[in-house]
Amino acid sequence: MTHIKRKQFDDHNEKQYLSVGIQLAAPVYATMSRVPLLTEKTIKAKIARYNRRKIQDDSLTRSAVLVPIVESLDGLELLFTKRTQSVEHHKGQISFPGGAADPSDKSLIETALRESSEEIGLTASEISVLGVMDDLQTPSGFVVTPVIGFLHHRPAIHLNADEVAEVIFIPLEKFFDDSLRRSEVRERRGVPVEVYFYDVWKEPVWGATALFVKRLVDLLRAK
Repeated sequence: MTHIKRKQFDDHNEKQYLSVGIQLAAPVYATMSRVPLLTEKTIKAKIARYNRRKIQDDSLTRSAVLVPIVESLDGLELLFTKRTQSVEHHKGQISFPGGAADPSDKSLIETALRESSEEIGLTASEISVLGVMDDLQTPSGFVVTPVIGFLHHRPAIHLNADEVAEVIFIPLEKFFDDSLRRSEVRERRGVPVEVYFYDVWKEPVWGATALFVKRLVDLLRAK
């Protein structure tokens, strides 16, 4: 039984991705035993059974991110963005596409899809929404809702150059390798907080983004 299916990748397509600000992290071949059998159906079923934690606080700004799981020729990947230095929050950091809710948004799912379209050109029609996971309060005064999405191919990318410097595809299985995860205890407003880091690219995935990934991986590992 295979776990995350791999296919041969077209070098021509890879060159096209690299030409528009997209980075492809190298796949991992030594950690397959750590990765459960994952398909769109099994991931959706696990999220459906999950009792997510909600934060209700009107003093915080509601926002949402899309956590895109991409079925590529190399297997399942997570799509990240690297922020520019000109954005208001999280300058230069690796993140998921997303942002603050707009009054016209009918739901936080719609917020995540709209922001993903505005930032990197994803269309709602190519995203299957699998569910929603735990809210997270950030030090900057946001409560962020992660929306898990599934794409059946690497999408065409159209960067909003004011907000996104590049798009990064990282094999999902890398995040199942515990040797690539570390944490530090930092103090926020006098309270010790564990901050996670994943050393899966030339720069670490860390902070709120890493916590979203850890929660997703923990869920996908659960039986």
